[in-house]
Amino acid sequence: MSVDLPIRKIIHVDMDAFYASVEQMDNPDLKGKPIAVGGGGKRGVVSAASYEARKFGVKSAMAGRLAAKLCPELIFVKPRFDRYTEISKKIRAIFYDYTDLVEPLSLDEAYLDVTTNKKGNPSASMIAEAIRTRIFNEVGLTASAGISINKFIAKVASDYNKPNGQKTVNPEEVMEFLEQLDIRKFYGVGKVTAEKMYQKGIFTGLDLKQKSIEYLDENFGKSGRYYYYIVRGIQNSAVKPHRTRKSLAAERTFSENLSSEVFMLEKLEHIAEEVSRRLAKSNVAGKTVTLKIKYSDFTLQTRSKTLPYFISDQSIILETAKDLLYQEKLNNSVRLLGISMSNLNTEKKKKPEVQKSVSVQLRFEF
Repeated sequence: MSVDLPIRKIIHVDMDAFYASVEQMDNPDLKGKPIAVGGGGKRGVVSAASYEARKFGVKSAMAGRLAAKLCPELIFVKPRFDRYTEISKKIRAIFYDYTDLVEPLSLDEAYLDVTTNKKGNPSASMIAEAIRTRIFNEVGLTASAGISINKFIAKVASDYNKPNGQKTVNPEEVMEFLEQLDIRKFYGVGKVTAEKMYQKGIFTGLDLKQKSIEYLDENFGKSGRYYYYIVRGIQNSAVKPHRTRKSLAAERTFSENLSSEVFMLEKLEHIAEEVSRRLAKSNVAGKTVTLKIKYSDFTLQTRSKTLPYFISDQSIILETAKDLLYQEKLNNSVRLLGISMSNLNTEKKKKPEVQKSVSVQLRFEF
């Protein structure tokens, strides 16, 4: 049965190359130059890259060595997360001048629901423009924005006119926008899934829309239903001002590969201490301990154990991580270890959301 649901006015604001842009703002000598935040040293990994570096193919999560090969003039800058957090708070303060419905996704991006807003402005596009102008004038950085009827479309749209631009997808334009969209642009479709879709003749939103829900369930598992609805512009997820933390973690990359569990125990002790500190700072505890192991050949393995009670104490976290380390033989020498806590005492049981088809009223100012 088709039901009428109110159309929301959602803005997705995404800062442009945030970490790198902060570094260039604070150090004028770096402006206009290819820089990578993080990635320095023998085993470093790039956290962020400036647009000048991206032209050479440098991107986040890339090994610093590879980044330097792609861009010989690349400048590596040490991350300053305290500074990024400080700037992020200033940006969020601007958001809250327009609406209390702000859902941060990270330090550099957030959803805003401006259907009803503090300025009484009926145009979400004008609000997005005003926010971007204020960020530039008051903070000194550029931001991009996407504006549409739900979070999914707004997030996709925010990437359209980067950097320092915005795109509005009006209600009457949603179907055409999604049908013409390359499947790689769909938020939630990763590289592996995109390749699988290509192999099955799914290249655009229109191709995806022609597949039945049964076909998508069979070929893409739990995500199949998600793809079925989003390509039809249906996503009922509201902007949630207070996002519940689901996990907390710490990890270390080593300057030299470790080949024996004995050498890893001291490293695990420091990691467990950091996890315990972060749990205390957030005033949370968890039941599930997960040990992350990245081998020298970059393959990744995780081992988990769920306890019958919540823990936050360093010694218990460490002992559980040790048990997981000795659980089975290592496949290779190890370049990274991490410990994460999940199944936190902040999580609440939710009733499953029933997805409904919708018919929308198009007379709506964006």
